[in-house]
Formats: sequence, structure tokens, C-alpha cells
Amino acid sequence: MKVLLVYPEFPETYWSFKHALAFEGKLSAFPPLGLMTVAAMLPADWEKRLVDMNVESLDDSDIEWADMVFTSAMLVQKDSLLDVVERARHAGKRVAVGGPYVSTTLDELTGDHTFVGEVEDTLPEFLHDLALGIPQAVYRSDVKPALTATPVPDFALAKLDRYSAMSVQYSRGCPFQCEFCDIIEIYGRVPRTKTGEQMLAELDALHDAGWTGLVFIVDDNFIGNKKSVKTFLPELAEWSRARGQPFSFITEASLNLAEDEQLLGMMRDAGFRRVFLGIETPVEESLIEAQKKQNTRGNLLDSVELIQSYGMEVMAGFILGFDSDPEDIFKLQVDFIRESAIPLAMVGLLTALPDTGLWRRLEKEGRLLTQSTGNNTDCSLNFIPKMDATRLVEGYKQVLQTIYSSREYYDRALKCLARVVQSGPEPRHSTFRGDLSALVRIFMRLGVLDSERREFWRFIRSTISHHREQFADAIRLAAMGYHFRKLTEANCR
Repeated sequence: MKVLLVYPEFPETYWSFKHALAFEGKLSAFPPLGLMTVAAMLPADWEKRLVDMNVESLDDSDIEWADMVFTSAMLVQKDSLLDVVERARHAGKRVAVGGPYVSTTLDELTGDHTFVGEVEDTLPEFLHDLALGIPQAVYRSDVKPALTATPVPDFALAKLDRYSAMSVQYSRGCPFQCEFCDIIEIYGRVPRTKTGEQMLAELDALHDAGWTGLVFIVDDNFIGNKKSVKTFLPELAEWSRARGQPFSFITEASLNLAEDEQLLGMMRDAGFRRVFLGIETPVEESLIEAQKKQNTRGNLLDSVELIQSYGMEVMAGFILGFDSDPEDIFKLQVDFIRESAIPLAMVGLLTALPDTGLWRRLEKEGRLLTQSTGNNTDCSLNFIPKMDATRLVEGYKQVLQTIYSSREYYDRALKCLARVVQSGPEPRHSTFRGDLSALVRIFMRLGVLDSERREFWRFIRSTISHHREQFADAIRLAAMGYHFRKLTEANCR
């Protein structure tokens, strides 16, 4: 059996980091971890080929080669997913589809075989049925499987040199119940984790494949099961020390991370350099409305600064459009982002994702308009907000234009560099020649050709004067800022 695993294309968004990755000569931030994990669950004697459409084109010859096409997508990849399915069907190939999009959008099932939910239980059932010649159209699992049987992903399928980082997964699920979040609907509210032995086996596989540099632990809340995490982190730190610190780590976590300094110290010792937090809003009434009470237990700014003091740069998500947002919400968000020293502040409009608590409430209130695009930064609304919709969208654009303007962004980056002091240089998956080429591209684009070059050179001078040992971090932040600014200019015309 020849199986083609296809990862559909993402549209250009704030999350794509397209303009920043171009400086590195990379085409995508991360490879498709889900499909590489599925590949490892398929029979060993099957031939497998992975095409990630974010780093290479899907050729007709690829589809012609295959006996079966497996594909998986998130909602934001819907258009590309449907195109992949159509092309495979046109070529007469059997198509299997899974992932978050089809798991939460049950009225738009696609493919000859559709997998709803997690596949640790259903994929073996499908393979058994396929061998008997009786494969079903839909395989559905409401079970939240233990992750202890999940195999090491088949990293060998990915073209590693085209990505800026690699991905692994430690846990699924989150103990909180944020109204707008679809993670708890897909993966549940009881976090399940792999064993430390499993995780180190995955990292060994990456290390053996020749990877060094950034590794993204893709959990939606890495600290959802604190007891397990505190057992794993010392093992990770020891593994890293024994191999000369080949990786640095980033992840996502809930803000209650700031309530546990022991855990913060463990993450620092294990090599965590950045953490993404769902802060959402500085308005307590809006946090309560969104059932995000865990963010109301302490001072938000103090929590961010404490995490930064442990050598971890804070990235964060912010949302506009809650019913409880006051009239001055746009200023409040800008002020908070400015004071928090968070360069990578990802601000989006509230969107009602399928089958979430927010979706169900708005549907009951008669306020739903359409299915979400899955991109909360494209200035679209799929529900009727309490604030005038035009004012909300225009205010949102003003926030983006402010926080991603060169002066505002570079000021936050400098403040971040002052707060976040990391131990030692970050490992990189590149050669000296590659680093030099990236640096030349950045200096040419931002320092010579860009209309905001004066702000860039002000930033560089301040970095050399006050944060010389963090020059590499400063250059990375400058590249990210350019990406955010270019998209803002395009989206907020």
C-alpha cells in the first residue's frame, strides 16, 4: 500500500510568520506533527510519502503515485483541504480525512473515510476493516485515549531543513473551561500526558535525525497536569545536559504558571525560552464572561513580569469583542500590551468556533451569523457583537496599527530584552554561513530598503549599548516585528 499524507496550506496570517521566516530561508514554522504521528501508526510495510503544502507543492505525480491519500486540517485550512480532497477523488484515489476541522464541523464531513475525534482507537479499527474489505465511511471516537500508546512520530518523512522549529506533544486537554475555546471540546478537560520515557524517545529521534535548535511542545496547556509536568521536567533537564543542550523549548501554558515559582524554575532549568499565554483582556468582567476566572486571581502585569524574570519571553493572545468590553477597551488593550513588554502580542477578534460554549450561547441568543473562518485576525465577525460591529472592527484595526508600528514594537522589544535574561546562547539549526546570510538579509531589508529603517537602527543601537549579549534575540524580534507590520499594513487599509 502506498500512502500519501498531505498537509493543506495555511493562508497568510499573523500566525504564519511568513515575512519573518523569509529572512531565515525557511518556508514554515513547524512540520505537521499530527500526520507524522498517524504515519507511525500505519503498517511498517506500507510506503509513505509526506507533502506539506506549506513548504512544497502538491504535484499530480504525488497523487498518482499513491493508493490512498490521508489528510488532516484545522478550520483555517478548510479551502486548501477541500481542494486536496477534490484532486485526490478526481484521480480516483481513496481519501481519509481527520483532524480538528472535521472533528468539530460534523455537517461538512469530507473524504471516503472521515475520522472524528482522536485516532488512537479508530485508526487500528479502520486498518482492520480495510484488511477485511469492509472499511466504514465514518470512524468516530468520543473516548479520550491514554497517550501512553502513541508512537514516536515519523520525523524522517519531514524535510527538516525547510522548517524553523520541530514539534512534539506531551499532553492533550486543559482543566479550564474558557467559553470560546474548542480545545476542551475536542480533547476534554482532564489533561492526559505521555510518559517521560516516551518524550525522551521522541527527542532522541529528533536528535538522531540531526536536529538542533528550537522545539515547540505543542500542548494547548503544557502545565494542565502540573503533577506530571513536575515529574517530567527534571528528566528533560538531565537529558539535555547529557547531550550538550541541543534544544531550546517553547510551549503554551495558562497564566497560573505564575503562581508556581518551583515550576517556573524547573522550566528555566530544562531550557524553556518562550511561553505563549492566553491573557485575552485586562478587563476582569470580560474574563469572567469568558469563564476565564483563572486569569482574575492575581495582577496580570505582575504575573507576566514574574514569568519573564525566569528567562522566558512571554508571547500572548488578546481578544477584542467580548460583550463586557467597555467603550475604552481599545486603549486598555494597547496600554496593557505596552506595559507588559510582550513583543509578540497576538490580538484577534472574538470568534465563535463550532461546538464551543460560545457558539452554543450565541446560537441560543440568535446572534450567530456564519461559520468562522478560523482566522481571528482577518477582521471578520461571525456573530453580532454587543458593540457596534463597525466600531469594533475599526477599533481592532487601530489597536493593530498602534502595537505593530515600528516605534511601539521596538520599544516593547527593548523592554522585553531588559526583563528576560537567558542563560547562554540559544541552540540553532543552521550553519554559520546560514546565520550570516540571514543577518545580511535582515540588515538589507530593515536597515536599507525599509521605510522604517530609522526605527530599526535606533533599535540596533540601543541593543548594542544595553543588551549586546542578546543581539541574536534582538534580531529575531526585529524580523518578527517586520512580519507583523507588513500584515497589518495589508489588512488595515
